[in-house]
Amino acid sequence: MYELQGGLEAEVGRLLCFLFVRFGQMSAETIGRLTVKKGEAVYNVVVIGAGTAGLVTAAGTAGLGGRVALIERNKMGGDCLNFGCVPSKALISSARLIQQIHEAEKWGLERQQPQFVFEKVFVVATGSRAAIPKIEGIDQVPYFTNETIFDELKEKPESMIVLGGGPIGCELGQVFSRLGVKVTIVQRSTQLLPREDFDVAEFMQKRFTAEGICVRLKAAAKRVSKRDGKVVLEFADAEPITADLMLVAAGRTPNLRALNLEAAWVDYDQHGVKANAYLQTSQPHIYAGGDITNRLKFTHTADFTARIVVRNILVPFQFLRQKVDWSVVPWCTYNDPEVARVGLSEKEAKQKNNEYDLFVVPLEDVDRAVVESEELGFAKILTAKRSDKILGATIVARHAGDLLHEFVLAMKSGIGLGTIASTIHAYPTFAELARKAGDKYNKTRLTPTAKKIFAWLYARARK
Repeated sequence: MYELQGGLEAEVGRLLCFLFVRFGQMSAETIGRLTVKKGEAVYNVVVIGAGTAGLVTAAGTAGLGGRVALIERNKMGGDCLNFGCVPSKALISSARLIQQIHEAEKWGLERQQPQFVFEKVFVVATGSRAAIPKIEGIDQVPYFTNETIFDELKEKPESMIVLGGGPIGCELGQVFSRLGVKVTIVQRSTQLLPREDFDVAEFMQKRFTAEGICVRLKAAAKRVSKRDGKVVLEFADAEPITADLMLVAAGRTPNLRALNLEAAWVDYDQHGVKANAYLQTSQPHIYAGGDITNRLKFTHTADFTARIVVRNILVPFQFLRQKVDWSVVPWCTYNDPEVARVGLSEKEAKQKNNEYDLFVVPLEDVDRAVVESEELGFAKILTAKRSDKILGATIVARHAGDLLHEFVLAMKSGIGLGTIASTIHAYPTFAELARKAGDKYNKTRLTPTAKKIFAWLYARARK
């Protein structure tokens, strides 16, 4: 257990996962037993889990002068620091550089053969954990998850099965392929990245295929076993796959084990702890934030909920407390190119019967992308029908995660595509992508009647 008190200056965090508990209705004697050797006084807040949400909550409360106990059973920093964002993005950066060296001729350089020292990278510098699918034999076969592969994989395998075609499977599958591993991604559904539109998933699948990655869709694994030192994955209606090892990337599941939530009368289900719009559980003095309760399990959403929890703990009246607003949430899958989205996709807009206009800008229309040989990708912006109100934006590009935030801010502030078009963007920059989307919207305003009026005005000026 760690103790934090007021005066903590550094804002801790951008990590992951937690269950926050305030023992507001417990006796001083009960709380005293929890303080171990850190003190005998009552804590304002007890935080369970030192991931993003836990660290931000603890640091925020301590920074405001509160006395905080932070409890963590494993590693400080949680999933993001130890198993997720930080180690994976470091490895993705190495793999991207390797690919750039392979493609050196695009930049007028002589082709080179990069040498990657595998053992030097795989060293590790609750919320949720890797979900393990129910497949016959999986308990008898050694496998890796994103929580173990960075720490336990000591040498380069020749081949790898990636079980799952979501963000983790796609990111790590492409990384290991670029490191020289023969990768097969096995996806149960009809497309990679199921949360995204089909055209986005199809684009990424073609990219993977071009890089030598085998992708199997609509592939329901039936049985897994170990034969002659190899992992064999079998299917009901397809040929089996054999590889040196298997990476399970089938999603995340909340860490509810050992919390004994029933004893505190806290409601939960298979998706996590149930919380209201103020992030209060069924016991109002117990809050939940991060992957343990969030539908969208990202580091930045954990950070977001933690900040709300800090405020709501301090405010004594419910009407002054802040509600969670999930209307504008960005995310990014860090493949090459990246896939970033905020708001509605086309698929979701159709499911909700939302009428929309669609504006698509290929990266090859952006001069900076062309001169840097990074014209692979596109942006698609959805607006309300006959309006410039932005409903959603998807960008597929090498810098998609950074480019997305002009649209994130626009949606949050009620700024339309027309205003973006009228905003001066430095040239040449990748950010011109947003202005070009706005230009496409403005062209739709040039109706036949408007064209006739403009033609008459020009003709009149020529007389």
